[in-house]
Amino acid sequence: MDTLNPNWFLRARLKTRQLLLLIALDEQRNIHRAAEELHMTQPAASKQIKDLEEMLDVRLFDRLPRGMEPTIFGETMIRHARMALTSLSLAHDDIVALKSGLTGQVEVGIIMTPAMALLPRAIARIKQQAPLMRIGVHVEHSNTLMDMLQHGKLDFMIGRILEKEGSAGLVYEELTEEPASVVARNGHPLMARKNLQLKDISAHPWILPPQGSILRHRCDMMFRRAGLEPPVNTVDTTALLLITSLLQQTDSLHVMPTEVAHYYQSLNVLSILPLDLPCKMDAFGIIRQRDHLLSPGAEMLLKAVLAAAKDMY
Repeated sequence: MDTLNPNWFLRARLKTRQLLLLIALDEQRNIHRAAEELHMTQPAASKQIKDLEEMLDVRLFDRLPRGMEPTIFGETMIRHARMALTSLSLAHDDIVALKSGLTGQVEVGIIMTPAMALLPRAIARIKQQAPLMRIGVHVEHSNTLMDMLQHGKLDFMIGRILEKEGSAGLVYEELTEEPASVVARNGHPLMARKNLQLKDISAHPWILPPQGSILRHRCDMMFRRAGLEPPVNTVDTTALLLITSLLQQTDSLHVMPTEVAHYYQSLNVLSILPLDLPCKMDAFGIIRQRDHLLSPGAEMLLKAVLAAAKDMY
């Protein structure tokens, strides 16, 4: 047979019983006692071992007057048989845990936009299948989340990779780009304007992210490219409670990710101005450590996020 074929065991129809028999023979060193342990006849056990040796084209055991001794090939096969059966046993434990919902703690980090709709949809789906799963959610900026991820405090995160030199050993799966919109209080005079343009809004009072943030830089550059000065009458903050309160009490404008804006508009808290804004954030996606094996609960949540993203984006 072609021993270089990594899936030889599929062609050979390797049986779990053969793996169990290898382990029993290693422990008993006697074909009769090993067969008894597995409730097999001795001829059936002998045939199983013979078939396995023919599949591999090696001798797995030396037949001695007082029993059977594994060869170097046999020792290798026994070691892998134990590993395979241990893995299957763990798979069973994971499935039992998933069925009962007892999947331990899952820690996920997320930036604001996907925290508004994507993650809640994924969590709602998970809670139907595993109501006892404990999910910790950390809403922060991408750089903060990246530090948490690399220190093992998160199973995975949904955000941006901002610094290429800090992305070694990470897996990034893009979900969507993040367009931005201008919002104002309900009934704002600009809501009734037709053919609204950037020059109509630049001189208004604004509530903007602080200087140095990505969205503030993109917003300032948007005005400069249009030959306009960026807003100077500004309040600089990212505190949403303060932003929504100020917007409702003044005629200020604010730029925020479109998905977040739609959420607040659906609650009748704010209105989106009728203006296609030539400004967007970098795309965001799922980021995890390449060598980190996710727990069943984290894997389950990750799949729910991907399914929700497929529906939404």
